[in-house]
Amino acid sequence: MKILLILFISLCHSVAYCQDYKTLVSQATESYFKKEYAQSTELFQQAFKVGTPSRSDYYQAASAAAPAKKTDLALKWLNQAFDQGFINIRHLRKDPDLVSLQATEGWKDLLARMQKKVDQIEANYDKPLQNELLTVFDEDQKYRLQIGEITQKYGAESNEVKALWKTIDKKDSTNLAKVKSILDRYGWVGEDKVGPQANGALFLVIQHADLSTQQKYLPMMQEAVKAGKARPSSLALLEDRVALGEKRRQTYGSQIGEDSTGTSYVLPLTDPDNVDKRREAMGLGPLADYVKRWGIVWDVAIYKKQLPELEKREGIK
Repeated sequence: MKILLILFISLCHSVAYCQDYKTLVSQATESYFKKEYAQSTELFQQAFKVGTPSRSDYYQAASAAAPAKKTDLALKWLNQAFDQGFINIRHLRKDPDLVSLQATEGWKDLLARMQKKVDQIEANYDKPLQNELLTVFDEDQKYRLQIGEITQKYGAESNEVKALWKTIDKKDSTNLAKVKSILDRYGWVGEDKVGPQANGALFLVIQHADLSTQQKYLPMMQEAVKAGKARPSSLALLEDRVALGEKRRQTYGSQIGEDSTGTSYVLPLTDPDNVDKRREAMGLGPLADYVKRWGIVWDVAIYKKQLPELEKREGIK
């Protein structure tokens, strides 16, 4: 018993309440979204002592460390993300969280190493098609990334927000015409031909399209997932959106609604008790972690009580 107690104390050293890795990463991410960068960085440090970080965890941690003025730590984590396969150099260069690193030698060295790796990987890509899809990706995300800031500044019903949505609708229409043409000519082009971000542009544009377009291309994406040309996690989001569009319950809880008071909630969901099993099968994390970004505290018992009213509100059959 004494040996076990010593072992227990050793394992818990410097880790509050012996929290597990996922819990600490979740708390760190939550602090990051609250712009509590120093707290987020500390939590990531604790997590990395007790678990094995993924490349996305390292990158997220670096995105907290840089604005927390932990330059060396941020660069260390970015290099570790790269060592584990992170090569999205376009995103890296544009990430506003990392601006403070760009004058450092460590940043320049990292970009040089990453660019060399990217050039090797992309040697056999269809570069014209990749560039076309990367432009689509940028146009899809560029204005959507402004929604939160402009809404907070001017209000959800302001002329500024309405003007922004008009711009988004116009860009979506242009992007959809391009993506339809690509899908009809080439099918669902895999990452091996155009890279992950360009491949992801196909999903984003279809996800943001009208229901009939989503219904048309959903079977193509389902086959693409089976063939390894699209990501199951993205398919889950599209399947949820189509289900709700058809007035059915969603499967994975990815779609969020907002009531008249501005309170967010999970749109009607089938079998809430087992949602995390379904999410895990598609490469998604726990629903409780996912919904935190909307300020939702997930409680399955409470949700099941609310579900009949939510279904009535949303017109679910």
